[in-house]
Amino acid sequence: MNEFSQIKTFVALVESHSISKAAEKLGVAVSAVSRRLKELESHLGVQLIQRTTRKMQLTEAGEKFYQRCGSLLEDLEAAKQEASNTATSLSGTLKIATPLSFGVAHLSPAIAAFMHLHPDIKIDLDMSDRRIDLLGEGLDLAIRIGTLEDSTLMARKLASVRHVVCASPDFLNRYGRPDTPRDLSEFPALCYGNLSQPDVWHYRDKDNSSGKVKVPMRMRATNGNALVEAAVAGLGVICEPSFIVHGAVARGLLTPVLREYQWYAMNIYAVYPQTKHVPARVRAFIDYLASNFGGTPYWEHFLMDKNDDK
Repeated sequence: MNEFSQIKTFVALVESHSISKAAEKLGVAVSAVSRRLKELESHLGVQLIQRTTRKMQLTEAGEKFYQRCGSLLEDLEAAKQEASNTATSLSGTLKIATPLSFGVAHLSPAIAAFMHLHPDIKIDLDMSDRRIDLLGEGLDLAIRIGTLEDSTLMARKLASVRHVVCASPDFLNRYGRPDTPRDLSEFPALCYGNLSQPDVWHYRDKDNSSGKVKVPMRMRATNGNALVEAAVAGLGVICEPSFIVHGAVARGLLTPVLREYQWYAMNIYAVYPQTKHVPARVRAFIDYLASNFGGTPYWEHFLMDKNDDK
């Protein structure tokens, strides 16, 4: 086994935090990963990774060697991209993670259009609302919605997102329209379960003063589309992102209320590992998303109508 394969295996093992994940990433057997690491350590005459039954940890020598090897592989990848002119002819696999609702409604069509523009691009897409470990799972980028936590990941803002309070016309005929956020305390509510306090809705008024209202939670769900369906059925009022409710609003199935208030303002980001050379396909895809979702996204056009709540 040549030295380059051993180094590549070592880097994959460090970044995957798992022999099985490294083997999957490299397309080799688990035994091959263990064998290559042993051969590399024997060749160098030093232990690179301390292994126990529960975890792996880099030794001091392993940490220094990884930093050098990581840069070496990044430089090699950049050289290969330049040699094959990937700036104009993109190829390879993009491994992407995205929240489920946004992925189905908005990212999937964008991916399809991008693949038509670049026929040699392949996509590996993980659609889930769970928090993904990009480095641990070998992903190129992820879509994150909300407030970014401190991280070593790089991030690029793709779009802003507003939340919208809305309900079905039938529901509003039965309960009346709320005039202020405080009125929502009398409305049965359909709440997003991944929030720390699903039944407490935060807002800012036209003077930018903050407030919150506790709503009587009739239903709790960890998927926004399920809440939209319940709201369309007249079961309660929701406060959901514009990219989830815009279709139901456009078809007249839901009616926005209290739009003079700002609810849960947040952003959509593309996040990706911090490396010296970001692959051209990753840069191109992020640029494509920014051009499609930037400015006022198409899913917020209905918010431009000032004749609301009348």
